[in-house]
Amino acid sequence: MKKIFFLIIIKPIILIIAGVNVRGIKDLPVTGPCIVAANHNSHIDTLALMSLFPINGIDKIRPVAAADYFLKNRFSAWFFLNLIGIIPISRKPDKSEGHPFDKVRKALENNEIIIIFPEGSRGESEQMGRFKTGVAHLAKSFPEVPVLPIHIHGAGKCLPKGEALFVPFIIDIFVGKSIYHQETNVKEFTSLLEEEIKILKGKQ
Repeated sequence: MKKIFFLIIIKPIILIIAGVNVRGIKDLPVTGPCIVAANHNSHIDTLALMSLFPINGIDKIRPVAAADYFLKNRFSAWFFLNLIGIIPISRKPDKSEGHPFDKVRKALENNEIIIIFPEGSRGESEQMGRFKTGVAHLAKSFPEVPVLPIHIHGAGKCLPKGEALFVPFIIDIFVGKSIYHQETNVKEFTSLLEEEIKILKGKQ
């Protein structure tokens, strides 16, 4: 179902109607595990990134998303869990539910490719906020798993935060080189990742 949805609806909308210009696509992983980390200005960011991957592997592409926002009603929950394949995490976790990243870790153990936005939420159009340490903690737990920095430009103009109207606009995506959590601490790795994405931003 997810493959058909992306093949018939999402890919034509993102790649043809909106238009996506990708640089460095050769560095995009074909198989997981992998942590894809990108800046975040729009809900269309997730769909744009997922559209870069081959349809045959789309079931293994898992965006991390806020449970309280995307699972707020039955229809929304069904759509985002089944057609987008999100990994829902709680922004206000209850200790009885375990660690909020448990499902993300399980996905990596299952050789899936996760998409996560280090800023934590959408920022203003074409602006980057400060990165949180979530990606670094994941990378520390999985030092052998590559973290792929990506910068997205233009998505905030296609579907700005707080707007429901989609506006066709060219989206530029810059794929960087994978980095790994080695001897650095969590704060150092977060700074490194943020700097790598800023470097990609400078290429636009």
